[in-house]
Amino acid sequence: MPGRTSRHRLHHLHRRSLPLAAAVLAVSLLAGSAQADDPAPADATLTADLDALLADPRLANAQTGIEVLDAATGQVLYARQPQALLTPASTLKTVTSAAALDLLGADYRFTTEVRSTGNRYGGTVVGDLVLRGGGDPTLLATDLDDLAAQVAASGVTTVTGRVLADGSRYDSTPLGPGWAWDDEPYSYSPQISGLTVADDPEYLMDTVRVTVAPGAAGEAAKVTLDPAEAPMAFTGKVTTGAAGSGSSVDVERRRGSNELALSGSIAAGAAPVTSWVTVEDPSTYAGKVFAGALARHGVSVVRGVQAASGAEVSQPLVSHRSQTLAQVIVPMLKLSNNGMAEHLTKEIGKVRGGRGDWATGVAQVQGFLKANGLSTPAGRQVDGSGLSRYDLTTPAKMAGLLELAQDKPWFNAWYEALPVAGNPTRLVGGTLAARMRGTAAENNVHAKSGSMGGVDNLVGYATAPDGRRLVFAVLINDYAGTSPRPVLDAIAVRLATGPATGTAAGTAATQQKARSLTVPAQDGYTGTRWEDCEAVSHC
Repeated sequence: MPGRTSRHRLHHLHRRSLPLAAAVLAVSLLAGSAQADDPAPADATLTADLDALLADPRLANAQTGIEVLDAATGQVLYARQPQALLTPASTLKTVTSAAALDLLGADYRFTTEVRSTGNRYGGTVVGDLVLRGGGDPTLLATDLDDLAAQVAASGVTTVTGRVLADGSRYDSTPLGPGWAWDDEPYSYSPQISGLTVADDPEYLMDTVRVTVAPGAAGEAAKVTLDPAEAPMAFTGKVTTGAAGSGSSVDVERRRGSNELALSGSIAAGAAPVTSWVTVEDPSTYAGKVFAGALARHGVSVVRGVQAASGAEVSQPLVSHRSQTLAQVIVPMLKLSNNGMAEHLTKEIGKVRGGRGDWATGVAQVQGFLKANGLSTPAGRQVDGSGLSRYDLTTPAKMAGLLELAQDKPWFNAWYEALPVAGNPTRLVGGTLAARMRGTAAENNVHAKSGSMGGVDNLVGYATAPDGRRLVFAVLINDYAGTSPRPVLDAIAVRLATGPATGTAAGTAATQQKARSLTVPAQDGYTGTRWEDCEAVSHC
């Protein structure tokens, strides 16, 4: 935005090629007015209103950091502990997506290939088919079916060898640093591989949909898998109870295996209960789904599915290209998809650093921040989604990222990919679809939420009544008991509403707004726990 200078980013002075004297003057002015941790407010009315909201008892003993900026000038309008190192949770996806757009490009695409290792004689491939993953975080079972159809259309009817599932584009570490072991079965904590598959349009990769439907009263319930090729084994059972008896279905994946332990009951005549469960070894899982698709299209694979070494010599046969990165970030940000964020992190590492692992990807992301004047304070980042509790950042750094993004050629795509408060359309409102409805924030605030046990955050943009765009970052950590989410939402609403007449009136109005906003209830999803449900946007 022309004319913007920022206390966060002295690099703007150089990038805009200001005369040296002007640059020196700007630096001296900044140095001469060094901010304390809680700088003097620029908006007394806003300060009174936000101070009133932050006096809410739900924040007692919690750690709260906030920064609000005028997006056009970078002026700090409000701050409280802006340099505090706090857990970002899923708001870290703003960093990952911005870095991916900058380092890979908005038009970047992922390519999945089917290759052959042997010679072809008529309709017979004497050798193996290699399903080579290109890191596509949006690869669906239907895409594998399309690849299988292409193989069949090329005239292949028989493969004398195997389907080799190749996920070697990324390293062999499937779970991120600091991820909780008891999260592993849940769809928000998928294993990461260069080859993975999702069975639903929201791209819950490396998961199988388990549906439990009632039978006749007294009989075992019916359990189905989608995709059917998922390599799951069952122990236990779910019984069918009398009509109206209620349901208590539990589907638990045993750690380190694809064994699903079934228990509980479901009432006769009740609606089916659906859970999404992660699968061990996502590459081989994808290979099995592909082999099933080949069979449906009349292609026989003699020796089944195995993992590839990644060193096979092969020739290209058919391929599938993903949507552009600008399109990929829409479900990633709207629905807070953890797996997609981790794929972007490892892909950045592979393309820009030569290695598809977390350490290389994160180093490249940190390089992006440093190049844009956001290297201090150092903080800590170990993954791309914010699922790890090792991650630490500051409200000031998050606000600085939101501010600098406005100058980037990819900004409009990124801004539109953020969830929009109160908008009920799933791929518009996303995780904010049920929040701030009926307020000035509805269809106004574009923001990324982030939550886990004891953590609730919101960072984004609000347009004030006078047309100014405001940047805000609110991070609340270490709360216990009642959720402080209504306070988060009330802050965003206050920014979108502007001040009431008079400071006292404004304070009373903002306090009443915080009391009136409530935490949205879950929508019946059974595959996760409350504190992490936002990760799959089922809260």
